Amino acid sequence: MRWKNSRQSSNIEDRRGDSPTQAGTPIAGLLRFVPLLMRSKIGRIILVVGGLFFAYQYFTGGGTSLGIQQSHTPTKAPLQLNDENKQFVAAILGSTESVWDKQLAGKYQPPTLVLYNDITRTGCGTGSAQSGPFYCPADQKIYLDLGFINELNKLGASGDFAFAYVIAHEVGHHVQKLLGTSDKIHQLQQRSDEITANKLSVNLELQADCYAGVWGYYVNQQGMLEAGDIEEGINAASAVGDDRLQKLAGKAVQPDAFTHGSSQQRIAWFQKGFKTGNPSVCDTFTRP
Repeated sequence: MRWKNSRQSSNIEDRRGDSPTQAGTPIAGLLRFVPLLMRSKIGRIILVVGGLFFAYQYFTGGGTSLGIQQSHTPTKAPLQLNDENKQFVAAILGSTESVWDKQLAGKYQPPTLVLYNDITRTGCGTGSAQSGPFYCPADQKIYLDLGFINELNKLGASGDFAFAYVIAHEVGHHVQKLLGTSDKIHQLQQRSDEITANKLSVNLELQADCYAGVWGYYVNQQGMLEAGDIEEGINAASAVGDDRLQKLAGKAVQPDAFTHGSSQQRIAWFQKGFKTGNPSVCDTFTRP
């Protein structure tokens, strides 16, 4: 991609130098106190109330991820405040701001993208690098550990446009939040059985893929893409398909358990957005 002369977004929050205490107490640490709390009546009440609180957070403000977990927590690298990866992320985020500001007729409110290592605090609870990149609708921020680049490489989805697709997908979830789509779907999921809730999740994720394609259409028009970039995006969409990830995990393919869509579906919806540049074609809820 030709990104080095692109406008870089200022909506980057770099937490890569934060200590674990600044990131918040991870759930694994909290679990150590469970046996102690269970010994008293008030402790048991605290556990029940705490459990209800975390359940409420999950169902009303839970983050939306790309659909792949990192296989390990990356080792913290020395902090570089303006390293090339950060510049790349800022340039891609800047391009999404330009595209969606036009698509939403100047009413676009850009998200903040948080760079972090290992764990961090979010409006949706403690975020972990092991969950992969994700969007938190509660605080309207995208959370990204740059170690995810290595995970994409392992899946055969290497290249700068593959990583840019990941960012554009998460920005797609922010667009859904602004349009009210994600709130409506999350409300429907709370009233649905597990299979139906999973299907609604797939529709939401495929729409974010389509929105990433819309972004790709416009940056291509602007001359940012080079030969092979489109193939990198398709490879990335294929690499994170639920069926492929289930197979890589040694499991049988179970469509009812899909939450993000198959590789074929993700490629198809990304291409729809990319070929048209029109967000209206991204109605994954009424179109097959």
